[in-house]
Amino acid sequence: MDHKFYTTQEIADIFRVDYMTVYRWIRAGKLKAYKIEKQYRITELDLERFLNQRRRG
Repeated sequence: MDHKFYTTQEIADIFRVDYMTVYRWIRAGKLKAYKIEKQYRITELDLERFLNQRRRG
């Protein structure tokens, strides 16, 4: 199974926010991320879930 993973910077670019905002979303539990060594990675599925939550308000 191939999984698409995004970096925090890629997510920041998608939403046009600072990468620190993405870290805050992760720390607040709003965006699920996996820590691989010293960096976070976000799956495509978790990004879609985050988007759906934001759409619902």
